Amino acid sequence: MSDITVFAARKIITMDDNCPQATHVAVRDGRVLAVGDAGCANQWGPVRHDDRLQDAVLMPGLVEGHAHMMAGGVWRYAYAGFHDRIDPDGVLWPGSTDLNAVIGGLKDYAEGLNPDAPLIGWGFDPIFLSDARLNRSHLDQISTDRPIAILFSNFHLMCVNSKALDMVGYGSGTNAEGVIKGPDGTPTGELQEMAAMFPIMRRLGIDFRGLSQTPEAINAYAKVAQRVGVTTITDLFSSITDADVDVMLDIMGDDFPLRIVPALGVMGDPVAMADKAQALAARSTDKLRLGAVKLMTDGAIQGWTARMRWPGYVGGQPNGLWNTAPEMIHAICAEMQARGIQMHIHVNGDEAAEVSLDAIEAALRAHPGPGHRHVLQHCQMMDRDLFQRAAELGCCTNIFSNHIYYFGDQHVALTIGKDRAHRMDAARTATDVGVHYALHSDAPVTPLGPLLTAWCAVNRRTMSGAVLGARQCLTVDEALYAITMGAAYTLKLDGEIGSISVGKRADFSVLGRDPTAVNPMALRDVPVLGTVSGGQVHLL
Repeated sequence: MSDITVFAARKIITMDDNCPQATHVAVRDGRVLAVGDAGCANQWGPVRHDDRLQDAVLMPGLVEGHAHMMAGGVWRYAYAGFHDRIDPDGVLWPGSTDLNAVIGGLKDYAEGLNPDAPLIGWGFDPIFLSDARLNRSHLDQISTDRPIAILFSNFHLMCVNSKALDMVGYGSGTNAEGVIKGPDGTPTGELQEMAAMFPIMRRLGIDFRGLSQTPEAINAYAKVAQRVGVTTITDLFSSITDADVDVMLDIMGDDFPLRIVPALGVMGDPVAMADKAQALAARSTDKLRLGAVKLMTDGAIQGWTARMRWPGYVGGQPNGLWNTAPEMIHAICAEMQARGIQMHIHVNGDEAAEVSLDAIEAALRAHPGPGHRHVLQHCQMMDRDLFQRAAELGCCTNIFSNHIYYFGDQHVALTIGKDRAHRMDAARTATDVGVHYALHSDAPVTPLGPLLTAWCAVNRRTMSGAVLGARQCLTVDEALYAITMGAAYTLKLDGEIGSISVGKRADFSVLGRDPTAVNPMALRDVPVLGTVSGGQVHLL
């Protein structure tokens, strides 16, 4: 049998300007050998024709440049979100649209737990509910004996019951940033950002690493990705260790359908973290790409913890929280740039973006070096001057377009107001100034699905159906490029993936319709039939 396989398709969208469309692609040794018609690889010798995909449309394997591996493992907890969600096995979990439904659903879930087990939920977001803001009294209705912690959808906030507060000693005498208190001076149960949340997480065993690094979580992540056509995905802010790498390499054989790109979360000494990143990089394989790092600067806009430039939040809320102090951001950027380590930097608020660009600029002056491709992640409040600075400094941007649909109405009314909401997640501005950009979901914050993310960037519709910033809409072709070649560029993998081109990895997304031929409003409804990873077919 020949080692050359020629796949036939109804249409192949290549993202390669030299051959934009084709009907056949030849694969050898897991790479693209030729692209064209049925005879495209004949000059290379005998071929085997594979017609399993002949009725499908092929695109390059979709690339998710900002997600978290716990998107698979988090389903071990109770889902308490507003929107309907689908788990890795394809099961639909209905959303809870008022506080009574949230509490009732959590009560039902608790009945199936062991009496001494904590109740942990995820996906909750009070910004969608018109009821009173979730507090410890609500959770005490579920149990005063069992500790309860409900993670918000952004994973930057949580709410806990009285039992959990008592376990870590949070009370009226606590004077810690992020421990929210009511008018009576006692904690409400809401905890904002990592410093306030970590004591609860440690006591209750809420371990983001544990949600990511088990074989079950890794395989669940692959399932989630395969369902939406993704063949390369990140795990940003990973706490991966050498032992974790051993586990992943044992699982991620040739038949594993996903390439995972973890970025090491930087907390603490920049020198030690840089040493660890470089040591991990030496263990990279085709399916596991290591060596980048992730900085967490500010919080989440919808949680009012993102750092904003003037005029701040429309409700007059305090100007967010720093997860990493500005002086430490400068120190980390200097060390990583000096060591040639790519950084992914979380910047939701525009002040966070400005401080991060200042830090990158200072690092580049001290340690000049082209091709760093540091990536500003989320970029929600960046305006033209900040995108222009990013382009001048050689930075990439990865834009959180899903926020337009999932939170756009709330941003207009409650967080940043109409004017800034109309230019948030400004992909058109990024295009105009020439900065390299991708689009992302930040799964599990919003559902993983690059075609959904592309739909958000093309149509900019909110949940109410309003168009939020029509002048920032992308074309379908631009959005599809952003979730393939654009995302590959931000990961320094554009020489290997992102297009169906000779020499690149044979990674394809198998679609039931042509995304360039449907009405742009139907882009998110294009069915995914499976993926091809390194030439191996994985149909759903």
